[in-house]
Amino acid sequence: MNVLSLSWRYLWSRPLSTALNLLLLTLGLASMAFVLIAQHQVDRAFERDLQGIDAVVGAKGSPMQLILAGVFHIDVPPGNIPLDEVKRLQAHPQVAQLIPLSLGDNLAGFRIVGTTPDYAAHYGVALAQGAFWTAPMQAVLGAQVARVTGLTIGQSFVGAHGLGSGGAMHGEALYAVSGVFAPCGCVLDRLALTATESVWKVHDDMHATDDMDEEDRAAIEADREVTLALIRYRTPLAAASFPRFINDSTPMQAASPAVEITRLLSMVGVGTRVLQGLGAVLLAVAGLSVFIALWGAVRERRHDLAMLRMLGAPPTRVGALVLCESLWLALLACALGLLAAHGLTALMGQMLMEQQSLAITGWQWVPAEGWVPLLAFGVAVVAALVPAISAYRVDVTPLLNTR
Repeated sequence: MNVLSLSWRYLWSRPLSTALNLLLLTLGLASMAFVLIAQHQVDRAFERDLQGIDAVVGAKGSPMQLILAGVFHIDVPPGNIPLDEVKRLQAHPQVAQLIPLSLGDNLAGFRIVGTTPDYAAHYGVALAQGAFWTAPMQAVLGAQVARVTGLTIGQSFVGAHGLGSGGAMHGEALYAVSGVFAPCGCVLDRLALTATESVWKVHDDMHATDDMDEEDRAAIEADREVTLALIRYRTPLAAASFPRFINDSTPMQAASPAVEITRLLSMVGVGTRVLQGLGAVLLAVAGLSVFIALWGAVRERRHDLAMLRMLGAPPTRVGALVLCESLWLALLACALGLLAAHGLTALMGQMLMEQQSLAITGWQWVPAEGWVPLLAFGVAVVAALVPAISAYRVDVTPLLNTR
């Protein structure tokens, strides 16, 4: 007797009941798997973009806003900070590296960031083609920016005012594409980088008037600002004193990415726990439904089981027949649940990409997913245990004597 093929036929002899049990078990496993995959991808995206950044310095406001705007570029910065203050910070004995960021314009919704080549070097991003800017009004596009806009080296574009699409166009200020970054899976994929002087020039031209004299232009030069500064400490001990120094002694604010992201993830964790709880409830309901279906099937097939015993099948094989039905169900639900979880994560990643947010992919195996087949196997065994024991203990003689 082929237990696997016979159990498969028995399973689909009740198509509606099997489909319902499969749906419940799939939804429960998909919920669990989605939480594991999405959480891993989000943590990985945060870790990748935060690497090597010890502090973000900007205008006073919300520290969380400062991190989201300065590191992940998914929020609006609280304001600008004077260039003179940034230069003093650069000379601070506890600062090993300072990367200035100047924001204010966008290209088709992708942010144009005025900075230095150190920003790209910090993430280890190489150029796929072209070269870095050598003068103002030249730009290097991230891989996603180049793919979406279709711009190539030598072409020109104009920025729009604001950090989101739909702002007024700076029609007189043309940027020339000097290079395109190779894909890195980090925040630079969705940015257009240029020299800080480019951002100043665009906004100087926007506010310039015909009656401006040299004294007015000198005043503008003396009042230069940048939006944010990314800081890397010289020693780990600076983490205890540097933010306090900035917050108490300067008109600026320092935010610790590690602290703020931990706080953010703790808030998001409430939602993940709710989703995990929902998955656990669905799994419990699915397990109960499978148990009821198998228990009823054993009672209906008592004569079939007695005939199998008469044909020489040992009790262990008869019990295994019921167990295999449950395991077939678990195998199908596990495959469908994992596929649904990865597909849902990929859909979420696509939506985030369209909003120029975190880079998340759904088609990547996560080590924690190894718990999903084990969970499915456990639910299947527990649900089938009592029905399998009942089939194992079937008394052949009374059943054969009944009509």
